[in-house]
Amino acid sequence: MLPVTLLTGLDDEFRTAVAANVLAAAGRAGVLVEYDVSRLSSGAVVRTARTATGVIDREVITMEHPCVSCALRGSLVQLLASIAAVERYGVAIVDVPTAGDTRAIAAEINQDTDLAVDAVVTTVDSATIVDDLSGDQLVRERGVPTAAEDGRAIAEIAVRQLESANAAILSYDDDTVRDLLHAINPQLLTRTSPAGLLGLGLQLPVVEPGSIAAASERTFVWQAGRPFHPERLYDALEELVAGTVRGRGTLWIATQHRNRLSWDSFGTNIAIGVLGPWLADLPADRWASVGQQHQARSALEWHPEYGDRASYLSLTGVDLDTRELRERLDGCVLRADEAVHPLTDPFAPYLEGSTAA
Repeated sequence: MLPVTLLTGLDDEFRTAVAANVLAAAGRAGVLVEYDVSRLSSGAVVRTARTATGVIDREVITMEHPCVSCALRGSLVQLLASIAAVERYGVAIVDVPTAGDTRAIAAEINQDTDLAVDAVVTTVDSATIVDDLSGDQLVRERGVPTAAEDGRAIAEIAVRQLESANAAILSYDDDTVRDLLHAINPQLLTRTSPAGLLGLGLQLPVVEPGSIAAASERTFVWQAGRPFHPERLYDALEELVAGTVRGRGTLWIATQHRNRLSWDSFGTNIAIGVLGPWLADLPADRWASVGQQHQARSALEWHPEYGDRASYLSLTGVDLDTRELRERLDGCVLRADEAVHPLTDPFAPYLEGSTAA
């Protein structure tokens, strides 16, 4: 079985330099797969596989739909399988373009019985990562080659890379950056050199939809046993994410009584979606379809009337005003003297599958 190390990161130059170092560390046993996506918009991507001594494969991939995922899908696994079949190499390193979906790539690789993702390593520019994580710049505005319809923010790409990684290589050591990265992914190994990161045999971290991060110096955790007032929450969204880099959690909104909603924020960009029904509305034999963290929390905090209905959020940032965040969130909760039915729901038009009360 050929172990595969995936390299990700926002900064192409730094990621490429790290890839070269990892290949050098692998010696004759290593193969590096790289993608030149500079001509992506015209539907062409150049894929190269090389060893420490030279290029062993080069292909121009043409696509009707120019996107990074299309360029990697299928063709990467086929190449890696052919490298594994030679039985000459001990590790493959894949330099994943910035817009690539690490989890989807890893899942496709792991479906091949001759291949296994050994580790995911992300590269981090210590000088810019805090601004990247807390900003609102879109991937298209950064000039990153990607599909025309890609509306993601740089902050989302950065967070996804960190949450999907086993290790992060920092351009230089910085305590604030390390603390922030560990708040986003507590399992993350942080280094300033890629030395020793081959052959780790690590499992990819899993972030359960609707789950929260652990409370820490950089992460504020909040929960409520009453639903949100939809209009007050909607009006407070911008203030709630100001200065944050990551937000996660489950929402109970008064006008969405049957829908368990997810909160995902990346910098100042917020996504709220429908996770599905609450456990209280599901037969016991379907509870396994709900995430383990939610099941465990519900078992501990089950309400005799509302069941597992509750809201809980985690917000991560560098200098969070936790007192102000708590007051804002508490102020968005539906009061006991407020009725639900007269309320309008500004979230409903954005929630596919919504069943507003």
